[in-house]
Amino acid sequence: MRIAVALSGGVDSSVTLSLLKKQGHTVCGIFMKNWEDDEECPAIKDYEDALMVCNTLDVPLYSFNFSKDYWDKVFTKFLEGLKQGYTPNPDILCNREIKFDTLLAKALELGYEKLATGHYAQNIDSSLVKGVDLSKDQSYFLYTLKKEDLEKVLFPIGALPKTEVRAIAEREGLITHNKKDSTGICFVGKRRFKDFIAGYLPKQEGVFQTPEGKVIGKHSGAFFYTIGQRKGMGIGGPGDAWFVAGKDINTGVVTVVQGEDHPVLYKDFLIASSLTFVNEAPKEFPYTCLAKIRYRQEDQECIIEKIEDGKAFVRFKNAQRAVTPSQSIVFYTKDICIGGGIILS
Repeated sequence: MRIAVALSGGVDSSVTLSLLKKQGHTVCGIFMKNWEDDEECPAIKDYEDALMVCNTLDVPLYSFNFSKDYWDKVFTKFLEGLKQGYTPNPDILCNREIKFDTLLAKALELGYEKLATGHYAQNIDSSLVKGVDLSKDQSYFLYTLKKEDLEKVLFPIGALPKTEVRAIAEREGLITHNKKDSTGICFVGKRRFKDFIAGYLPKQEGVFQTPEGKVIGKHSGAFFYTIGQRKGMGIGGPGDAWFVAGKDINTGVVTVVQGEDHPVLYKDFLIASSLTFVNEAPKEFPYTCLAKIRYRQEDQECIIEKIEDGKAFVRFKNAQRAVTPSQSIVFYTKDICIGGGIILS
């Protein structure tokens, strides 16, 4: 089979390429540049590492500049969400708009039958299943894939623990075997998020305020803060730490509460829109399943009470901390990801 591998310059995609070649497939690497180079962007080093891996494995590497696509389809949407007071997830946007759309189309155009990536997830009978290494599982970021997408996509390391992936890379002499995992938002790099975003959004001064209306500080933009955030507010004083509990982008008021377990931070109900399901959407309600409202969260028991006018009405067995509008809720039945949506309210 002819398989193109999305190479990021990291260990996971490197081992993906190695495994597929050893299985006898005709493979190539595809490196995608999503951000114009600056001193904080690791794209040049990542490309060099990807090239070294391809040279070691004796396979071709194609490189494509998708910076304009990324700017138009991901970054501008991310900024627009921030301006409206939301906190979008750019990784989910990138997977949907770039990796499994633009990049997949490019792989097929090159004459390859499938696209493989280094995601920790599994494609079993065109169903999206969690990766075996649950500490690395990335199905949360892939929930927008449809069955027809999965018919063209492979996740070769999804059945392996991360330790084994690194061991394979070392045995094969791949330069990426001890490379650190990338963290954070790719276009921000090592910069402070607030400093980076300040270059794209206008200054909008406002106040930190308690639910009772007491003003306890000032800030330079409500869009810098997200529900549940603790650090970066510069609020001191006696008592427990302060946490963001809400914000109003129109008035500039960021509501804060003291204590990580303050009741204002917890909700047991949400509405989600922009729904997408891998196979079929639930048809009978109430529908009992599991869900995550953030990547690192353990599965939570919930009931989809109904889906109406493109919205899912979801109630949790246990109240959830820091439910954040514009973040994704992802639904599961056991280890199978069935889909998800964007938290509306």
